[in-house]
Formats: sequence, structure tokens, C-alpha cells
Amino acid sequence: MIRVVNVITDSNIGGAGMVLLNFMKNTDRREFRHTVVLPRGSMLAARLRELEIDTLEIDIVPDKSFSPEQVCAFRRVFRELKPDVVHTHASLAARAAARLCGCATVHTRHCAYENSRALMSFPMRQLVGTVNNALSDVIIAISPAAAEKLLELGSDPSKIATMMNGAERAREMTPAEKAAARAELQISESEFVCSIIARLEPVKGHGLVLDAAEALRELPIRFIIAGDGSLCGALHASAAARDLKNCVFTGFVPDIWRIENITDVQINASYSETSNMSLIEGMSIGVPAIASDAEGNRHLIEDGENGLLFRSGDAAALAEAIRRLYSDAAERARMSSRAREIYEERFTAAVPVRKTEDVYRALAARRRAEKHTEE
Repeated sequence: MIRVVNVITDSNIGGAGMVLLNFMKNTDRREFRHTVVLPRGSMLAARLRELEIDTLEIDIVPDKSFSPEQVCAFRRVFRELKPDVVHTHASLAARAAARLCGCATVHTRHCAYENSRALMSFPMRQLVGTVNNALSDVIIAISPAAAEKLLELGSDPSKIATMMNGAERAREMTPAEKAAARAELQISESEFVCSIIARLEPVKGHGLVLDAAEALRELPIRFIIAGDGSLCGALHASAAARDLKNCVFTGFVPDIWRIENITDVQINASYSETSNMSLIEGMSIGVPAIASDAEGNRHLIEDGENGLLFRSGDAAALAEAIRRLYSDAAERARMSSRAREIYEERFTAAVPVRKTEDVYRALAARRRAEKHTEE
């Protein structure tokens, strides 16, 4: 059996956490034994234990990629668990510790933030590239956009494996269940529902959604804002100051399919995106999307097919796209059907899981061969 330790330092459940949960639901447990290491108190821990995944909470600072103390903490864990492969999700400290322990190392790049000019210039590009290459046997980029950003920073192209995210099909609710979910949020059956399912962080563009909600306040459209994050207070205050009674803040929702099932159109307003799990889950039950033209979104949403793309940062364009789909039920129905088809063709859960398991097999076999040679 191949022993794999995944490390994620997130305190909440964002895109990386959803990718990890999806993987654990679909991995072959007859061949792989998984342990997930994460900060004490992380919201992911309970969800992983529900899946009966070995979960180890340790005393490290959450949401932080590197500190010498973290390197020491991870090194102790790896020495005890003796994994064949360490798979890190953003944690530089865990990659360093894995190398010190002689473990094969996989690193997943979950974001496609714009690299600064300084990072792409001498000497920072050479430094970042050297670190990434030295501390990773394989770097998984979850979209071509993420792969491009890695190349800009000097990562070795031979180490990069591009794997678009996949997701399990969201559970489809009965009409009675949908009616109950609407009632719980005080949304009437006649109201058109737009939802944005994302961490409340600047990169996700929630301010644009509030602007669109204000521009469309005369229409029977409700905006569901599902998620939590550092902008929670500011967004609530902004909505209250503008008297946006058409906005509903739910906070973090563990069963996000409940929101997806009552959504007519899902919004993604991100300034930077890779392969968004919520958009994929929505596609699985036929929810069309209106998404910014951030590069990652362009690999998920085909403009005019399974949704619409709008210019990133343009609230007026977002509002106009919402108005268009609100006004055209036939176009929404066509996009809904196409969303299901595209999900089945490209984004089912099994595809990235099998590809990642192939990476584990190859690295474990190589590591064991090297150990045999040394002996």
C-alpha cells in the first residue's frame, strides 16, 4: 500500500479544501492510505473525519505558508508517519520538511494570481524557480492559467502536470426540498436567484456583485452570497448602507448543493481564478454561470454555451449579463442543458483523481527503487 500524507494549512474550507475533499471521496483506499495534516481547529477536519480519513491536527499557525517552527513540526510528523509521498497544498514549510526527510513531494498550485514584475525578474525569478524545483518532484497546476504562472516564475516545465479540477455531481433536490430551502432564506418562488459561492476575500469580487445588485434592484432578483472570510463585516456594512434588501448573506454553508439547487444563475466575479469547484458543481446539475473573464474561468465557461463571460472588474457588464439571462428563459434552458453536457465530457470527479493517483504510483515506485539501490 502506498502511504500518502496531504498537508493543507487553511483554517476555512476554500477551493483547495474542496479539491482535497473531492479527492478523498473518490480515491482508491485499497491501494492508498491517506493522512491529512492540518492546523488545529481547521474547518476541514470534521469533514475529513466524516469520510473516515486519518486526520492529524497539529499546533501550527493556520493560513501561513512558511516558518522555521512549521518546518520542525512537519518534520516530526513525517518522521513518524514515514510516507512514500507528501502532497502539499501551498505549504512551503511542509515541502521543505518533506525534502529533509527524503520524501517524494507533490505540490498543487491552486491559484493563478498575477505575478508581480519583481517576481518575474532577476534575481527573484531565479530564486523562486530554484525553490519550487528543488522542493517538488511534481507540481500539479489545476488549470492552464496556474501552469502559466508557474512558468513565469521559473518552474521546470517537465515537473508541471496540468490537471483541471473535477467534482462529484451535486445532489439534486426535489421540488418540495427546493421550496423549503427557499423558504428558509425567505426567497419567494417567483424570485430569480443569482448566487455567488466563494470565500469573502478581495480577489473574489463580491463588491462587483453588490454593485450589480444595486443596479438591478427594481427586478425580482435575489442575490445569495454564500461564504465567509475577511470581508464579511465590510460587505454586510456596504449592503446595509445601500439598503440592498435583495442580498442574502448565508455565511459558510457546509451543504452547498442546497444553494446550487435553488440557483437560476451562478456568479463568479473573481479577478483571478483557476478551475472553480462551485462552477463545476453547478454545471453538474445544469446551473449556467455568469463569470468574469479571468483566465481560469475561460477554461470552464464557454461564452454563450454553458454561461456568459463578462469583463473582469466591470460591474455594469455583470449587471447586463444578469439582466440578459433573467429576461430569456429559453436561453437559460439551452445553457442549462449544455452545462450538464460539458460537465459529463470534462469535469467529473474521477478524471483528476485517477491522474493524481498515477503521479503517486510513479513517485512511490521511484522512491522505493532508489532505496533498494542504496541498500
